[in-house]
Amino acid sequence: MKKFLLLASACFMMASSFAQSEKFVAAMKKNIADIDSGFKNPPYLLTVANNFERIATAEKTEWLPYYYAALLQVNYGFMEQDKTKIDAIADKATTLINKADSLAPDNSEISCIKSMIASCHMMVNPMQRWQEYGPASSSNMQAAINQDPTNPRPYLLKGQGLRYTPEQFGGGCKTASVELQKALDMYAAFKPAGDLYPTWGKDIAQQLIDGCK
Repeated sequence: MKKFLLLASACFMMASSFAQSEKFVAAMKKNIADIDSGFKNPPYLLTVANNFERIATAEKTEWLPYYYAALLQVNYGFMEQDKTKIDAIADKATTLINKADSLAPDNSEISCIKSMIASCHMMVNPMQRWQEYGPASSSNMQAAINQDPTNPRPYLLKGQGLRYTPEQFGGGCKTASVELQKALDMYAAFKPAGDLYPTWGKDIAQQLIDGCK
């Protein structure tokens, strides 16, 4: 009887875990599908970010919902027109990505978000903040490359940064296009680790290259 009770308990725990996993995957897929709508309507971007944060709070051991919440938060920061609000938005993204980092250290995708957050802070006043946030953005970008040389997103971020850097400082279309084309070539071969893993950026790289032609 004791063995039967132990077996029944183990089966119940496995069934509960499977049901929870299915619920997690369904919630993640729904909100990932909503990301494009958020970019067309910035306030909704924060709604989806908050949804991911709620999923992360419920799951506790999953890094991806924290990652997506931070990704949307920092992109909202790039869209914010009131520069007095950007630092607080980027700080919130930092809190979220640090939680992801604690669950999945040395992760190329997480390093990409850290690079984006540094760029978001710098955007408030590029001339004054370059010395503080420029190296942070570049070092995280390089870390992302080292952590996963097959990941196209750090090359996209590098090309994007060069595209909007004045030519006299080494930027412009000519230098940016090299990195953007490298990103596009890598997107063609890139295979995400799973259905919930990041795939974004190919269309951005293509638009930036097209804009340079």
